[in-house]
Amino acid sequence: MIKRTLISFLIVFYTYQGYSRQEPGIAADIPWQEVAPGIWKGIVGTPDQITPLSVAEIKPRIAALTSLGAVPSPAQLNEGAAEVHDHLTSLRFPLRRGEEIYGLGLQFKSVKQRGTIKQLRVDHYGGTDNGRTHAPVPFYVTDNGYGVLINTARYLTVYAGTAVRKDSNDPPPEMDRNSQRDWTSQPYSDAVEIAIQAPGTEIYVFAGENAMEVVQRYNLYCGGGVLPPKWGLGFTHRTPTLYSDQDVMNEVEQFNTKGYPLSFVGLEPGWQSRSYPNTFVWDSTRFPQPEHFVNELLKRHIRVNLWINPYLSKHAPIYQEITPYTGSHTVWVGEVPDFFIPRARQLYKQLFTAQHLNIGVSGFKVDEVDGYDKWLWPDVAKFPSGTSAEQMRQVYGLQFQKMTADWFREKNQRTYGLVRASNAGSASLPYVLYNDYYNHRDFITALCNSSFNGILWTPEARSSKTAEEWLRRMQAVCFSPMAMLNAWADGTKPWSFPEVEKQVKEVMLLRMQLLPYLYTSFAQYHLEGKPPVRAMPLVEGFSYSANPEKTQLSSADNPYATTVVPEVKDQFMLGDYLLVAPLFAGDTTRKVVLPKGKWYDFYTGDYVGDGEIIEIPATLDHIPLFVRDGGIIPMMPPMLHVPENGEKVGLTVRHYGKAENSTYLYDDDGTTFNYENGAYSLFKLNVTHQDGKLKGSHSTVKADYPSGYRDFSWKFMTK
Repeated sequence: MIKRTLISFLIVFYTYQGYSRQEPGIAADIPWQEVAPGIWKGIVGTPDQITPLSVAEIKPRIAALTSLGAVPSPAQLNEGAAEVHDHLTSLRFPLRRGEEIYGLGLQFKSVKQRGTIKQLRVDHYGGTDNGRTHAPVPFYVTDNGYGVLINTARYLTVYAGTAVRKDSNDPPPEMDRNSQRDWTSQPYSDAVEIAIQAPGTEIYVFAGENAMEVVQRYNLYCGGGVLPPKWGLGFTHRTPTLYSDQDVMNEVEQFNTKGYPLSFVGLEPGWQSRSYPNTFVWDSTRFPQPEHFVNELLKRHIRVNLWINPYLSKHAPIYQEITPYTGSHTVWVGEVPDFFIPRARQLYKQLFTAQHLNIGVSGFKVDEVDGYDKWLWPDVAKFPSGTSAEQMRQVYGLQFQKMTADWFREKNQRTYGLVRASNAGSASLPYVLYNDYYNHRDFITALCNSSFNGILWTPEARSSKTAEEWLRRMQAVCFSPMAMLNAWADGTKPWSFPEVEKQVKEVMLLRMQLLPYLYTSFAQYHLEGKPPVRAMPLVEGFSYSANPEKTQLSSADNPYATTVVPEVKDQFMLGDYLLVAPLFAGDTTRKVVLPKGKWYDFYTGDYVGDGEIIEIPATLDHIPLFVRDGGIIPMMPPMLHVPENGEKVGLTVRHYGKAENSTYLYDDDGTTFNYENGAYSLFKLNVTHQDGKLKGSHSTVKADYPSGYRDFSWKFMTK
């Protein structure tokens, strides 16, 4: 039975030796509230009114959280503590030996975060995992079955198991560097400590049977993961900056003629009459008839996405009226609207609706809401709403996501776009993060890390030095939340490297074939909170031992295993069944760590291993993909566009291995929010043994939307 009067978490009793509970500055006897099954909220001091969760206006999916069931609160967090003193809030959460930490925002170098220091601050990522990143989500998950969210819009510093207190419950021994060869400059630490420059904060704890369930509860509490429009999961291409409408149409025709799929195109700054700063008005020389242009593309099943940043030019039609509602500093000499003021939001809504939404534009790429310091407003800037420059920076990208998503929702139209900054609470918002860092290996690590933080990330392809690198980048991006070619700067096309043109086309078409599987995985994100891309620590049966003779270690085998094993940051799961192991330029082989259970090659159905590390050759033919025993993968024909509402599509359902299994296939109209009122279809896909053979069948569970899926055929991949 969950103790509802005490979360068994932190702060309730200040347990440090030598202090009394009456000492000034110590926050004791904090009231806790269970806000949903397995989720509790606590308050320290006097929190700010502006927080990431308030800006995102989260709407917890209580029914889905309830279906996960009740779990006890993590008992070890009894030992936590908090203090508010001199406008500084300090928090301390205990760590156990062998306990690993994941999350703490969009990091690019490492999946494991224990032993690191993070200064969580919205910024352009600079190549170092110091916490200054595009989505510095102050949420961490441990493999001991809980997660902690600090719901603040302030900068904060997290010491994730680095500092050693004198009153530690599990202190490291003093060592002599002169005589002990195993002396270390980083002694063992048994705590996470957090410093926030604010007189208080909100704290949430999420409990679960495992790390995945913790992440599910976090995502569901934030509204459930986004369900993009179907076209958003097709392939997208961003055109060079100064392209005209005819240039874009010519490029679209090239995709079609050459047989490459395309679902939406992105227009870079040149679509505007002025940019950096922006007018948000179409350039009449390059796009004399924007509505006609957008509609011509829609006839070809292609949507339009517009690049913007929020900073306003003096030549914009709303400039005079909005100036009183802007900050004290400019960005690229553009006004910075204060969107905490309703009139500022209303003026942007009116302009964007008239110029974009009403003519059929489907989404935005929101650039430069992250940093650098030299580009954005300084921390001394002032805003008319009274919001501090620090808070504004931490939530500006999040706020713009929420604001624009609401405009589309009012039209009952789903959108899917790109953004450079986000924060906690963004799981339900229809935006994917990207940046200019462009390190392929680190992009895959970021893709893994995104799964702990309720955010989406694309390892976009822009340009490459070699044909091999181009292929590897295109292969990886086709297994991400947004398959994007972002070669606006140099005009690289999918077919720019003839040596790998065939393989590039094949992986783009495979992306399209997997749409039913991908769309169902995103529906699972929305309905169950399971992220579509999953880092390996979230995967059932995963473990990685440093011992090559025994690749699976349980806590019974070695209670300190997580302190000696390497991390896996270059492979991930896509949905329930598909393991993706990207290749990188120069690879001749690569190792793949298989979770417990039998695994099979996606392309051939051949058995590859069970709970072990395998080494595979690197070929140009395709990206390595593996499927769990019993894995069911519904696939459609390799179409050049995403099926429109009502378009009939036959399915081939693949089954791998020899295990009986059942799963679900989700479908809806792919464009509206009618699914929220129950207008969707759900099929059960079932595989059983009959007369010594595997037999597949499907049945309709829910049919409140007339699905376009028809003619189900089964293909058993494993002989």
